[in-house]
Amino acid sequence: MKPTLFGYGLTTRAIAKKLGGGCIFYDDNVKEPYTDEEGNKILPSSLFDPDKSELEVTTPSLKPNHPLIQKAKHLLSEYDYILAPHHSSLFTLHSSLERHMPFTVWISGTNGKTTTTQMLTHLLEHRGAVSGGNIGVPLAAMDAEAPIWVLESSSYALHYTKTASPDIYLLLPITPDHLDWHGTEEAYEADKLRPLLTMKEGELALVPKGLNLPETDAFVVEYDSTDFLSDYFNIDPALINFKAAFLEDAMLALAVTRVLFDEVDYACINTFKMDLNRQQEFHDAQGRLWVNDSKATNVDAAVQAIKAYDDHHIHLIAGGDDKGVDLHPYFEAMSQVSLTLYTIGANSERLLSLAREYNIPAVESNTLENAVHAIDKNMQADDVGLLSPAAASFDQFKNYAQRGEIFMNLVKQL
Repeated sequence: MKPTLFGYGLTTRAIAKKLGGGCIFYDDNVKEPYTDEEGNKILPSSLFDPDKSELEVTTPSLKPNHPLIQKAKHLLSEYDYILAPHHSSLFTLHSSLERHMPFTVWISGTNGKTTTTQMLTHLLEHRGAVSGGNIGVPLAAMDAEAPIWVLESSSYALHYTKTASPDIYLLLPITPDHLDWHGTEEAYEADKLRPLLTMKEGELALVPKGLNLPETDAFVVEYDSTDFLSDYFNIDPALINFKAAFLEDAMLALAVTRVLFDEVDYACINTFKMDLNRQQEFHDAQGRLWVNDSKATNVDAAVQAIKAYDDHHIHLIAGGDDKGVDLHPYFEAMSQVSLTLYTIGANSERLLSLAREYNIPAVESNTLENAVHAIDKNMQADDVGLLSPAAASFDQFKNYAQRGEIFMNLVKQL
């Protein structure tokens, strides 16, 4: 039985392709029905009739109050459809007599889940591990014969997942996020902890300390620091070439390899290369250190960058579209270090006002180019020029990647 698919997106299109096409989609952006090149029918969302559907799979981005979600009577997430034992259509269709199911590690959190997913996959690549999920590869497009799946798992996907269960669940620290989707901080936290509801005895959940844990049969380890991870899993942070939040990400990835194979490969983790725009270090013509952290589009990520360079005087470029979030934790972090702030973007006035409140030296720069040139005049040899905006880029740039690229080019032209 082919499911009805909600949203004509990456996740659902991969499912349809795996099933050989011929599926029915409902999508908000479609005004008139049409058939695509794989024989799928794409219809306006308004035409969905729940009485004519025996199974629905949704793209994760649809909010719980969406009319399609509200009408559905047999709704599954991508995870439930592919990984739950009583569905597992991907494996039923494409395996021999004995169905193969991969060992799965789900990784979630507010910040760092992409990096940790990549790090763990890097550590387990020699054992055949592949990664997917929110990292950009839908589950239906992953190698069904791979022994280990490392899945970056968004709170959206977890919200709709009711039966599938990870073998190991790794939750990174969480701070309030996506509240327009989840509604409340409590609901966001509950969705991040939802995998614990279906986990079984002998399965490991590694979660931050202090959360409102549900009843679970999983073996739960609550961590609160790199010191705890070092002691509990016998990992030496001094042998790891990452700092601050990325050090914790690396230690969490190594904790999983310690659990699975009693293995801590420092040489391998130290060969891992960070994504562009994530605390990306480079030097100008005078040998001074600059850091492109343009991907730090929220407060928590930017705070982690400040902590990573707190042994230098920091020239911090910040600003953009902050969507009205509480910026006080950002400024509290600034107030703990030697720092000069250079404001750009739509929220420049708000940043300047907070800088006065926290007695932080600030330079109104308005543009990235002005900020870079102002830093150039003030920057000493041991200082750091850091772009970590704690805001989206759309007020002045196409995306965070363009913001980072322009920043690096401006520095290289000094």
